[in-house]
Amino acid sequence: MKSKIYIIGMGPGKEEMMTGEAIWALENSDVIIGYTVYVKLLGERFAGKEMLTTPMRQETERCRLCFEEAAKGKQVALICSGDAGIYGLASLMYEMGKEYPETELIVIPGITAASSGAAVLGAPLNHDFCVISLSDLLTPWEKIEKRLIAAAEGDFAIAIYNPSSHKRKDYLMRACDILLRVIEEERPCGFVENIGREGTRAVTCTLKELRETQVNMSTTVFIGNSGSELVNGKLITKRGYQIEGNTDICRNNGR
Repeated sequence: MKSKIYIIGMGPGKEEMMTGEAIWALENSDVIIGYTVYVKLLGERFAGKEMLTTPMRQETERCRLCFEEAAKGKQVALICSGDAGIYGLASLMYEMGKEYPETELIVIPGITAASSGAAVLGAPLNHDFCVISLSDLLTPWEKIEKRLIAAAEGDFAIAIYNPSSHKRKDYLMRACDILLRVIEEERPCGFVENIGREGTRAVTCTLKELRETQVNMSTTVFIGNSGSELVNGKLITKRGYQIEGNTDICRNNGR
């Protein structure tokens, strides 16, 4: 019988924003492994579990630890913020899993920041959209720049992850400068800090105003498309419905 490792997206971290499947997997695991900050976010419900942590930038070591614990016959849960398959450790686990054919990997989805942040702002991703990370730790900035330009030229709504850090304080400004080559200054935008955690803060603004804004690593940024607008303080990207009196007619694929 194969040992199992659950690779769990825990969303923003608090229990009410986790899926029932994620909670079930955590409850049925012998050991929970994760980044130190994420383990702390789990709170008291799982305090009786064995907890193993590694600091930031030790992702490979963290994944290796999962396989080592599973080899001891333990049921293992690896936790990631948001969704484990969206800038998480799911792909790394599958890469390393080639060395451990006796171990079964099960990915459990979670609410990613694009979804949870969009809900706070209104409906900024209600049409075609893309997600771009500004972190150049693993991706060259030249490739990030190409993706930003392509997203702007394609008129996608955009969710931006990792917009800033202590070493990358001007990266959001640089990204806005790139987008402004294609997009007008008054394009509706917004950002959300500490999504689903204490101190959640949402702000709407224009692209020009966003360029002058300093954000932190716990912020997700949203850039509207050409059909986006602010409605009662919320950032809305329209789907294309034609409103006639009290009847909504959808002209997208007949739905």
